[in-house]
Amino acid sequence: MMELDSAAPFDPTRAGEFFSTLPHAPAVVRIEPRAEFANMRPYLIRTADLRRRMERLLGDRDPADLAAARRLDLRSYASGVRYRTAGSVFELAYVHWQQARLLDPVGYRERLHMRAPALLKLNTSNAYPRCYVTRHIRANDARRPSAGFYFGPFSSRRAADAFASKFLDLFKIRRCQIKIRRDPAFPGCIYSEMKMCLAPCFAGCSTEEYASEVSRVEAFLMSGGNSLQMELESEREAASIGLDFERAAAVHRRFEKVAEVLKGAPELVRPIENLDAVIMQRAAQPEAVTVFIVRGGWITEPFLLRFEQTAEPLSAEEILRDRLGRSPENEPTAMAHTSEPLADHLALLALWFYSKPRTGEIFFREKDWPYRRLIRACARLLAAS
Repeated sequence: MMELDSAAPFDPTRAGEFFSTLPHAPAVVRIEPRAEFANMRPYLIRTADLRRRMERLLGDRDPADLAAARRLDLRSYASGVRYRTAGSVFELAYVHWQQARLLDPVGYRERLHMRAPALLKLNTSNAYPRCYVTRHIRANDARRPSAGFYFGPFSSRRAADAFASKFLDLFKIRRCQIKIRRDPAFPGCIYSEMKMCLAPCFAGCSTEEYASEVSRVEAFLMSGGNSLQMELESEREAASIGLDFERAAAVHRRFEKVAEVLKGAPELVRPIENLDAVIMQRAAQPEAVTVFIVRGGWITEPFLLRFEQTAEPLSAEEILRDRLGRSPENEPTAMAHTSEPLADHLALLALWFYSKPRTGEIFFREKDWPYRRLIRACARLLAAS
């Protein structure tokens, strides 16, 4: 938990002195109520300029200023403030979310206007799975979603629907929501008529054949499309060797279609359990970078990389190698035991990643972490501060 680590008591008769102690910096601030309002919840906000915002909320008002009279006035309510400055929009949103959840565990999402991001789910709990867009994640523990394979997050439901529509054209699993009864008398649907579905509804395939197709879909999503590309490359090569050039051309067109589908997928979109990344942001402290590690979609507590000459006995790369080399169970958030919803972490990631302009940098782990690129990113962030 990133605590609000600074505090200042508020006395209306010494407001000028109070305001002078506050920095002109982005911050999450909690305005504490006076003793007579002890039964009221503290007022929690985030702001791009702490001092200016407090002057607007707690400063003296000119009775002749009609615009000021309409603004929220907490001068008679506040006994003091607790706050934490942040160096970036992402850190500000992360701290605000943590503090809002602490103050109002039930209604914090509504207060923050927070919505789970759109994901694709392959519902493997069904005898005949289908892939569809959802905003709900069920979990049998804090680390691994149950009864489904999740892929995302997308920028919007429309973007998720568009990707699903294109990629499902490459396979023959069902898209309907009916209960499958395997009835030969069932008329089927347009997808079965177009040979775009194996049609388990009227026993158009065996259970094993359908399970094999579902496995191909899962392999496609897990490999970022590489499994199907390799499959098509082998098929194209075999057709060419057999001098079946017409078939080779048809397979090549399918290969190009796969490439077109993958081209439209943002870099953040991947199997949630493989969503491992490093987010680097400018820190509120001078000559420092804040580092957030993302493991399986969960955001761990950040740490600082300090670049003063005498700040650390280890180099920045050695610190990164140590922290990124740790197992998830050893992370400060203890993700295996946290009660925080995975959907909240994904929402924070998606909101920041798809924002324009996006501040800070993100790097994904493929086979290993790109340590040299991480160090170069630190230099860029420090140069921009």
